[in-house]
Amino acid sequence: MATVATVRRSSDPLLLAGALAGPVFFTSAITQMLTREGFDITRHPISQLATGGLGWIQITTFVLAGLGGVALAAGIKRTLTEGIGRRVVPIFVGIFGAGMIAAGLFTMDPEKGFPVGTSDAPVAEMSWHSVVHGAAAAVAFTALAVAAIVLTVRYVGRRAVLPAVLNGFAALVLLLPMSPDHMSIQIAVNGVVAFTWTTVLALSLRRIG
Repeated sequence: MATVATVRRSSDPLLLAGALAGPVFFTSAITQMLTREGFDITRHPISQLATGGLGWIQITTFVLAGLGGVALAAGIKRTLTEGIGRRVVPIFVGIFGAGMIAAGLFTMDPEKGFPVGTSDAPVAEMSWHSVVHGAAAAVAFTALAVAAIVLTVRYVGRRAVLPAVLNGFAALVLLLPMSPDHMSIQIAVNGVVAFTWTTVLALSLRRIG
């Protein structure tokens, strides 16, 4: 009993940080979407908020959310001590967190009229940091999809139908190919699914830990 209590005390702050990553990310992003002149979610991905004079706000948001993902990975490792996924899930959630941090530190290019004063055309040639940003985000979402797939297998083995279905759905959404015509909306949807998944997982592990 003492061991269980010790694990809970050590993992609770980590899981709480993981649970808060999503709400922090979207509170910041939505506030910026509504207040920054010229931003249009149908044309500009959330990542473009990291450009311009106020870009530091979204950069910080990415980094904080990524640190929450890394904390969640550590919390999973301490809490999920048996069964399928106990080793793999923390690794891939940690990759997600690291990818979000990298996506914040390496920004995409201003384009399509944002920030205000930028040419309305798409960027002619992506900068190296924009390429790194895109790669980091892609790796992050793919890693989270892998973690969700592993948990789907875990829950199928335990005949837990609803968790299996929800994890499978999350993985499917995160792995859908990007549509060039609706990319910014799809990225936003992926973010909602990803951070909802991390929050639900963190809270469920806190409950059973």
